[in-house]
Amino acid sequence: MWIRLLIIAGGAMALAQLPQLAGVGLSALPLAILLGLLYGNSSRWPHTAAAHKPLQWCQRYGLRAGIVLFGFNLSFQQIAALGWQVLAIDLLMVTAVLALGIFVGERLLGMSRELAVLTSVGSAVCGAAAILATEPVTRARQQDVAVAVATVVLFGTLAMFSYPLIYGLTELQPGSFGVYIGSTVHEVAQAVAAGQSIGEETMRGAVVAKLLRVMLLAPVVLALGALLFRDRGATAEGGKCGITVPWFVFGFIAAAGFNSVVSLPAPLLGDIKLLSQFLLALGMAALGVKTHWDSIRRAGIKPMLLSLLLLALLLGGGLALNLYFYR
Repeated sequence: MWIRLLIIAGGAMALAQLPQLAGVGLSALPLAILLGLLYGNSSRWPHTAAAHKPLQWCQRYGLRAGIVLFGFNLSFQQIAALGWQVLAIDLLMVTAVLALGIFVGERLLGMSRELAVLTSVGSAVCGAAAILATEPVTRARQQDVAVAVATVVLFGTLAMFSYPLIYGLTELQPGSFGVYIGSTVHEVAQAVAAGQSIGEETMRGAVVAKLLRVMLLAPVVLALGALLFRDRGATAEGGKCGITVPWFVFGFIAAAGFNSVVSLPAPLLGDIKLLSQFLLALGMAALGVKTHWDSIRRAGIKPMLLSLLLLALLLGGGLALNLYFYR
């Protein structure tokens, strides 16, 4: 099973380099879950305990290691370069999307709390990576994670094509419009692709604003565990409930902090980022293999409706905030 997972993850990373896919912001993570789904729903993989062990390792340890290494994409200097307005916009957008998404999903649409949270955090922070980082706190079902990833990828791709149209209707400068893209687009790869479609200055602003949202992943995961999933933290000793602590999040923060004070050689930094991407792709591949099409189909239209609502909030609310701060 290890060889199959390595092939799926490696294939996803190779496909993500194709200009046709990179141009629409499809990164290795959604491609890995798609390839995993295709393989897992065939009759070609052995449904044995030995085959499930690599899947569990990739989802538990490989995935969390990838999240920790993902912190090397960030530095506090990147935030300072764009000013306090970017932090204010990102904080407001993340808070609004999470609050509205969880309320509407759970209370109005009748979705499970786990699925509402995963869908919302994917839209609010950084797409599939945020969903994977939040999953250990929610302890959601595999199909909920897969559905959340699928909806975020779909609507994030739709959003990416709308930015050039919106740019022609606003008076924002290229760099400021890049902040708008970064504060509202779902995936890092989509921020790059959408920014490039307008210009180099726009792309730089989009990437930095997006990476700042990624940095908010750590406090968001901790807050969700403390506020919504305290009952998931039963201790082995006394069975008492407490806060579920996703310890890998602190590794993510430490990696970002280290990258802020120590200048790693560019080749080494590139290797670390590549390893992070590969470990995350392994986790997505394992998730796809274990997920059945029927479980996604049974989720129905509700996750789609929620993701569509959150997309409207991101594009409309984000534009209003950016016009307010940068006009």
